Amino acid sequence: MTARTNSPVSLGDIEAGPRDRASPVRRSKVLHFVTGGFSGATQVAVDLCLASLQSERIEAALVLRRKRNTDAARVQALRDKGLQVWVLPGWAHLATIWALRQLCQQWRAEVVVAHGFPEHLLGRWAGLWAGERAGVRALVQVEHNSRERYSWWQLKQARWLSQRSARLVGVSEGVKQRLLQMGMPPEKTMAIPNGIDLARYAAADQQDFLQREPALVMSARFARQKDQPSLIRALGLLKAQGLSPKLYLAGSGKASYRAAAQALVNELGLQEQVVFLGHHGDMPGLLMAQQIFVLATHYEGMPLALVEAMAAGCACVASLVPGVEGVLEDGVNGLLVPESDPQALAQALARLLESPAYAAELGRQARQRALQAHGRDLMTQRYEDLLAAL
Repeated sequence: MTARTNSPVSLGDIEAGPRDRASPVRRSKVLHFVTGGFSGATQVAVDLCLASLQSERIEAALVLRRKRNTDAARVQALRDKGLQVWVLPGWAHLATIWALRQLCQQWRAEVVVAHGFPEHLLGRWAGLWAGERAGVRALVQVEHNSRERYSWWQLKQARWLSQRSARLVGVSEGVKQRLLQMGMPPEKTMAIPNGIDLARYAAADQQDFLQREPALVMSARFARQKDQPSLIRALGLLKAQGLSPKLYLAGSGKASYRAAAQALVNELGLQEQVVFLGHHGDMPGLLMAQQIFVLATHYEGMPLALVEAMAAGCACVASLVPGVEGVLEDGVNGLLVPESDPQALAQALARLLESPAYAAELGRQARQRALQAHGRDLMTQRYEDLLAAL
């Protein structure tokens, strides 16, 4: 087989996939299957594959299900780093399963790790269909969210597949509990928290918190899951109290949700305070220059944006929802407020804005928690130990 480098691989390209890397040590062959939409789930799968390049135990390859926004340049950038990457058809579930089955057989995958919904269904069906004769010995589900919209039929499939899977991994304790509530087998279900590259935030210790801008940052895509409107309304309530901090909204997402947020800003007369940044190329720099980070949200899996803000030493305020609970401890390393409650959010923000010393202490504790529990190296080590054992 020879590697292709000029375009994402389609079904017809499977016979021309990347060459197996020679190694003097027998390594377990692991396929990570995930959406090609470059979501948080995709980033975790990418991180695990990149870590395997230095592993003596795991040889990993990345398989993406094509989406409308699958970026060929980003796929090529991953290949340039040495990753084996395939992009499979995404126009129909059966087409995806068929292509992934062929790839499992060709590449002789021993473990199939299927990330996210509905990819964890499709990936495990393909692994089962390929079968042990093709070398597939174990299936692993990684659930990345605490509130996926399962139909009754999809839930039935998930429960059936769980009996034929080696492990079910939640990316936070909250997601693990959600899996158990859905009827997944407790003896197979575990949590491995997502991690980030802490080195990008090494300069946070040199940043004097009180010299930072006393502004608010929320880094999140504009989508139904996120709750920028509650934050904007909280900003309006603060203005009525005589507090007028800047609010930086970083992230792209769905145009209609962003337009609704902009309309709300105009309605409340907050145009001078709210800055829509869109995609921001230097989130570490932005976070380490501000005092307060906000994650207003309706549900989460494991919010990497929140962990990044913690690593940056920001004082963090977040909605009390599964996925966030267990990352922030209210009054210890951040403040938690009820979901969709602008009044409570405004009160928490006022507390931080009016007491910079208290905000600085929460920021210090948040950074310590991120350093201790949410490093990417720790995450990848936990996955490697699990996959090598399988």
